[in-house]
Amino acid sequence: MKAVSMYKPGDLRVEEVPLPMVQADEVMVKVRAVGLCGSDIPRALTYGAHISPIIIGHEFSGEITELGADIESFKVGDRVVVPPLIPCFECEWCQKGIYSLCEHYDYYGSRRNGALAEYVAVKEGNLLKVPDNVSYEDAATIDPCANAYHGLARANFQPGDSICVVGTGPIGLFAAQYAKLAGASQVIAVDVWDEKLEIAKKVGADVTINSLKEDAVAAVMKATNGKGANIVIDFSGVPTAQKQCILMASKMGRVVYLGISHKGLDLSEKELDTLMRSQLSLIGSWNSFTKPYPGEDWTESLKMFAEKGMTAKDIISHRLPLDEVPNVFAEIAKGGYFYNKIMFYPWGEN
Repeated sequence: MKAVSMYKPGDLRVEEVPLPMVQADEVMVKVRAVGLCGSDIPRALTYGAHISPIIIGHEFSGEITELGADIESFKVGDRVVVPPLIPCFECEWCQKGIYSLCEHYDYYGSRRNGALAEYVAVKEGNLLKVPDNVSYEDAATIDPCANAYHGLARANFQPGDSICVVGTGPIGLFAAQYAKLAGASQVIAVDVWDEKLEIAKKVGADVTINSLKEDAVAAVMKATNGKGANIVIDFSGVPTAQKQCILMASKMGRVVYLGISHKGLDLSEKELDTLMRSQLSLIGSWNSFTKPYPGEDWTESLKMFAEKGMTAKDIISHRLPLDEVPNVFAEIAKGGYFYNKIMFYPWGEN
């Protein structure tokens, strides 16, 4: 089969590799759509993965073409999406059903072969059936959507809350769309790309702010009549933005850090004073897996696609064949390359 193998950071090759062997508890999935995750970029360009060579890619959907001997709940031809975490189910956090914090997990695309390929073998416990009215490309974005849902859940989002999304990459855009569909009173989007802010408007943002062109904190306060947003979620991972989030929040507001920065964060006197005097909640959000596996973040996101009009149509910026994967990473490495969600189709668009 055709696959994209990563031999080391920056060395990605489109090549023919053997079909995976399907174990008794696995099915063969013909990959119909696979999205490029933000975490794939440093993995492919800088840090590498846990094994090498490896087929990366963990945001994917497809069709079952073969069943292992022990499979009972699925059949050939089923349309599926794959939550990529394989929990150990034994550690303290798995016993509590908080699988995102599993201490001994496996993972498609970083610890075992993933989906930038024509086929991938997947454990039965990592399959969710996709309704016929949900496209393969929408299904392949349920992972970032579930991460957005998890961040909103960590903030205890309720209908009527105002929300400020800082960083309008795919997860931030899904958070904006989700919040709007779920009854947010106001959705504000902040970014440095006008192109991404235009997409934010399409998916439901009431107010968009380019933080390179205006004071983002002042603009959020103006948009909320001086009160600040009830929920502010940083999806950028940029320390400057993370600090601004504190100043954008309302009294008793909830500030969620979801974007990965790999950097420290020093709070100023004003920021720390605001954190205390406004009695803000500062919350971390990590991934999207709870009980029963894969959990509400995934099942509710899938339901939003099937029943509430959620879609990745405007969020996907590139639709490309598998052969283009190395070229796309090379362009990203150069810098200045505009993209949002990049989707690859090993068998062509469908």
